Amino acid sequence: MSALVLAVLLSLVSAVAYAAAAIIQERVAASAPGSAYAPVRRPAWWGSVTLNGLGATLHVAALAFGPLTLVQPMGALTIVFALPMSAAFIRRRAGTAAWRGAVMATAGLAGLLALTNGADAETLAMGSRLVLAGVGFGAVATLFLASKALHRAATRGVVLAAAAGAAFGLASVFTKSVAEDWQSGLPLRELPLLFAIAGFAGAGLLLSQASYRGAGLAAPLATVTVVNPVVAAAIGLTLFGESFRYGTAGTAIALGFGVVAAGGLILLTTERLGVAGRHDKPVMNSHDTPVMASGAHPAPGSERRGDSPDQTATPPALR
Repeated sequence: MSALVLAVLLSLVSAVAYAAAAIIQERVAASAPGSAYAPVRRPAWWGSVTLNGLGATLHVAALAFGPLTLVQPMGALTIVFALPMSAAFIRRRAGTAAWRGAVMATAGLAGLLALTNGADAETLAMGSRLVLAGVGFGAVATLFLASKALHRAATRGVVLAAAAGAAFGLASVFTKSVAEDWQSGLPLRELPLLFAIAGFAGAGLLLSQASYRGAGLAAPLATVTVVNPVVAAAIGLTLFGESFRYGTAGTAIALGFGVVAAGGLILLTTERLGVAGRHDKPVMNSHDTPVMASGAHPAPGSERRGDSPDQTATPPALR
C-alpha cells in the first residue's frame, strides 16, 4: 500500500470519527439541556470526546503520509458523512436545503485549502506568538459573549460553533508551531504555547458541545468544519508568509470559493431557522385553544382575557 493511499484511508476514517462524535454530541445536547457545555455525567459525552481524540490522532497520522493539500480538504468530508450517518443511526433525515448547504460549504472549503500554498512558511517570535494567543482568546471570548445575547437557538448555535471552530483553528496553528520547534528539542520557553494549545482545544470542545443545543446537527457542524481551517489558513497567509497558488488568479479563485463556503453556511442556518419556526408556530385544537407545536400550552385563563398566543406562551426553544 502506497503512502498516498494510506493517507487517504486515514483521512476517511478520521472524518467518520469526527462525524460520529458530532452526532453523539448533538444527541447529548438534546437529551441533557441542563448541561450545555460539559455533561460530564453522561458516558455518551465521554464517548464523543474519545472519538474526537481518535479523529485528531488519525488526522495527524495522515499528515505524516500525505501532503497537506490532500489531507486538509478531506477533513471537510465530516459534514458529508454526518448527514447520512445521522439518518441511518438516529433516523433524522436532513432536508434538501441542508444537503445543498453542506455540499456548498464542503466544496468552498476544499477549494480554499487546495489553493493554499504552505511552502516556505515563516516563523513567529515568541512575543508575537503570545500576542496571537491573547488576541485569539479575546476573539473566542467575544463570540461566546455575543452568543449569550441571542435568543434564537439556531443563530446562537452557529455563533458558538464559529467560536469553537476559531478555537480549534488556533490550536492547530500553535500545534504546528510547537511541532517545528520540537525537532531541535522543545525548550522550556515553549511551555506557554503548550498551555495555549490545551486551552484552545478544551474551549473548542466545550463550545462545540454547547452549539448543538437546540440548533440541530448540520448548521453547527458545518460551521465548525469550515471556520476551523479557514482561521488557520488566514493566520498562515497573514502571519506565516503562506500564499495562494497561481498568484493573482489563484487569489481571486480562492475568494470565490470563500463566497461559496459562506453561502453554504447561510443556507444551513436559514434552513434550521425555518425548521425551528415551523416547530414553534401555534396551532389550533378542536376547542380553538392555541397550542404550540412543541407541546407548550397557553397559561390557564389567558384565552378568557383575549390575549394573543404570543403573549400567553413562550416557546421552550426561546426561553
